[in-house]
Amino acid sequence: MSVIAAGNVVAISKQNLYKDSVALMRITERLLALEGIRRATLVMGTGANKEILAEARMLPEALQACGPGDLLIVIESDTEAQGAVALAQAERALLGEAPAAGGAAATGLAPVPRALAQGLARVPDAGLVQVSVPGPYAAGEAMKALRHGCHVFLFSDNVPVAEECALKALAVRKNLLVMGPDCGTAIINGIPLGFANEVRRGSIGIVAASGTGLQEASVQIHLAGGGVSHAIGTGGRDISAAVGGATMLQAIDLLGADPGTRVILVVSKPPSAEVSARIIERLRVVAKPAVVLFIGARLEPVPGVWITTTLADAVRQAIVLADLPVPATDERLPARPSFVASQKYIRALYSGGTFCYEAQAIWRDAGLSVWSNAPLDDARALSDPMHSVEHTAIDLGDDRFTVGRPHPMIDPTMRVERLRAEARDKAVAVIVLDVVLGHGSHDDPAGALVPSIRDARLEAAREGRSLAFVVFVCGTDEDPQQRSAQVRSLRDAGAMVFSGSTEAARAALRMVRP
Repeated sequence: MSVIAAGNVVAISKQNLYKDSVALMRITERLLALEGIRRATLVMGTGANKEILAEARMLPEALQACGPGDLLIVIESDTEAQGAVALAQAERALLGEAPAAGGAAATGLAPVPRALAQGLARVPDAGLVQVSVPGPYAAGEAMKALRHGCHVFLFSDNVPVAEECALKALAVRKNLLVMGPDCGTAIINGIPLGFANEVRRGSIGIVAASGTGLQEASVQIHLAGGGVSHAIGTGGRDISAAVGGATMLQAIDLLGADPGTRVILVVSKPPSAEVSARIIERLRVVAKPAVVLFIGARLEPVPGVWITTTLADAVRQAIVLADLPVPATDERLPARPSFVASQKYIRALYSGGTFCYEAQAIWRDAGLSVWSNAPLDDARALSDPMHSVEHTAIDLGDDRFTVGRPHPMIDPTMRVERLRAEARDKAVAVIVLDVVLGHGSHDDPAGALVPSIRDARLEAAREGRSLAFVVFVCGTDEDPQQRSAQVRSLRDAGAMVFSGSTEAARAALRMVRP
């Protein structure tokens, strides 16, 4: 298809060209750094993606007919010339990921496998296949992997629930795992998959229907001196009534039979009632020490299973049950800033949806009413997620914020813009931020936030206000971004850095409710 121009938007589609979503987000990040580029996106032409582009007024009519196997490149710029430059760079970047001129033979390397069968023929003893293709094709590829006897890490989203159920039914029959669809994180035999962190091996096994929840739990176990045997992601829909917790139940059985796992930790948003009951009962049957965190749920005590309400409490209980030394929990609040009378509210800007959910639960239980684009209570849903109201917690990884931009864990631009807007609001006392490290995340996420934190504090001081930045870093020193360096950078900018998501949410609460 030739280049399409519509106002300040230029676009093109590439028929039957698939690229991994993380690779596409990396290219998008580079395009947004170019002069005059307002928004840019590289996505597959699925129905869901086209709907999001249309809502953002970034879908030229000529792209409506594109299919899920077509790659769409859409750029909004100040001038047509700037858009053309960015479009050309995007096409060059896509070509740059293909084999160099002369082909693989010129380098002495074997050809890159173009199909699952070719890859499995090259590694016939493979035990796990990672699938990251457009949703309409994902179930088919995952089914092939299962039939070959491989576990599946299904990164792809937009997989119909009926296909997910069929995949997991086959996996159960073959005693294999399907992690996903839309599974972003796992650690299997010490190997991180997707957006995972570098943590030591150990005796605590994790099962999570939450990517950032799994990351935070594994990181906090590592920071406490413990280690992770395996961390198994299930995909968020696994705990729905329709899917029935199939992967979570299998994962509990596998960890129960694993001699290297002494304690099982389960983390997710609240499952459906019947799935919740099945999970609790399965943990009782497995008969290993088990900790459960269904964030935001209020569960009755269960004999033999430790029920917790926050990520920090869940990790601490798992450490205790693993007979590991319990770290000190002294999270003394630095001197509380002197807020002026108008400063009453918390504004939390999260890149991880689980962190947003947990903070709301902590604040709700303390009597604080919080608005959100991912609310615990639908009555507290923001009518316009682009504008905060009173106490607000935002999940910036929501589709509304990522159209035309990569996820905020990769590109912090949108969060920096929102941070500056919240800092200018004279009713705001505290801004809460997460900084997520690990594979796939931004090379220096703290460094991207620090200039705006410093400028916002100086501007508030000039106006006679204090502005508190409450931050936590989800990562380890073994991660590529190095946790200690990220913490140091944030503290040098005047941010208050806490040990984890729970502690940060509690600190923000104490600042507005002393």
